[in-house]
Amino acid sequence: MKQKGTAVCTTGLIIVNIGIFLLTMLMGKSEDTLFLLEHGAMYPPYVIEGHEYYRLITSFFLHFGIEHLLNNMVMLGALGWYLEPAAGKMRFLIIYFVSGIGGNILSLMANRHYDRMVVSAGASGAVFGLMGALLFVVICSQGKLGRLNKKGMLVMVALSLYLGLTDVGVDNIAHIGGLVCGFVAAAILLHHPKRASYYQSI
Repeated sequence: MKQKGTAVCTTGLIIVNIGIFLLTMLMGKSEDTLFLLEHGAMYPPYVIEGHEYYRLITSFFLHFGIEHLLNNMVMLGALGWYLEPAAGKMRFLIIYFVSGIGGNILSLMANRHYDRMVVSAGASGAVFGLMGALLFVVICSQGKLGRLNKKGMLVMVALSLYLGLTDVGVDNIAHIGGLVCGFVAAAILLHHPKRASYYQSI
């Protein structure tokens, strides 16, 4: 596959996430829920009653342990490598942040509705948004983008959702919210006749 452009923003996001995690690890707090809560993790009362809306963003730059971080960064790298050159740097970042925020808002609403006061963090909502956006791009490129195809993308989405649903402590609402937000954001930002020929040439 011939890539047009590089995944600079993807690389930058990975570096920032790893850098923040290393700081928490050096302080011996990488799996300390209270520490992450004090430094930007999601918690319904703090966001709603405390109006700390910045947590909708800061929370997806924090991770509970090395395995949590690696899972998200591997997926971020794999998806961003395809999506960023196709979408463009600014659109890629918009999709990433809209998905992360959208997933967090949906999770927040669900937790509030069911009176679940849980602390949550992680980039998975934003990462699922990239997956949703990439699915849209593949569909628009006549079902194929480089080595990716529509069937493979649908299998990836289904398997990722299934693994989340069968694991304990996973914020599946944020995953679904991020996925939907990413697909919709891509439909708004990338659905343009001139981009169709670009997708097909990759």
